[in-house]
Amino acid sequence: MKNFMNCMGARFQRIIKSRKSFGASCYLAFSALLATLLWASMPSAAETGRGVLKLLVLGDSLTAGYGLAAEHAFTNRLQAALDKEGLSVRVINSGVSGDTTTGGLARLNWALADKPDAAIVELGANDGLRGLSPEISRRNLDQIITRLKAAGVPVMLAGMLAPPNLGREYGGEFAAIYSGLAKKHQVLFYRFFLDGVAAKPELNQADGIHPNAIGVEIIVRRMLPMVRELLRQVKNKEGRS
Repeated sequence: MKNFMNCMGARFQRIIKSRKSFGASCYLAFSALLATLLWASMPSAAETGRGVLKLLVLGDSLTAGYGLAAEHAFTNRLQAALDKEGLSVRVINSGVSGDTTTGGLARLNWALADKPDAAIVELGANDGLRGLSPEISRRNLDQIITRLKAAGVPVMLAGMLAPPNLGREYGGEFAAIYSGLAKKHQVLFYRFFLDGVAAKPELNQADGIHPNAIGVEIIVRRMLPMVRELLRQVKNKEGRS
């Protein structure tokens, strides 16, 4: 692989010098291919001995970064905050816009293939928007947490609130899903993912639902202490310093 990359690098340099005749589209395509190959050839954390922790964020559009430039998505801003603190953590964005708790459960095996060391579960907003039965949401989240714990993955559960137009009774049942499961499974519980941001126009996009870049920064800042605690649980479990 090293000889191959050296050869590709040399060819790439020649192409850069003659890119006017190479053609813009071909040049960009070749650049993307080379970048992919370079990334694939990088040593893993295990190979370098850095012991990087993998933090899975299993969520929906709120974590996927809907409506935002990639660098402003929740997972990328959380990654930046952890990097700033000098923590060896790689945040895995497993957020899918529009996903429900049923969808999150269906793709859990795929998410676990990354062998995460810890997980933040942020699901249920779309269940509430669609007025789905709280019992269905509770059962799905229960199975997600159960399977993560069975895989030895410490969990932080992020709560969600139902839209107020669905009524007080529905809202109460929906909110109780998260507090009940956090107590049952004894996992870290962040009561409301959008805490400090919800219903504030200046912190949300035009739809009034998804946080804007400033809103995301607030969410990350508020959640960071509990994320640190989640990572401490991993280190304590594995006896890492």
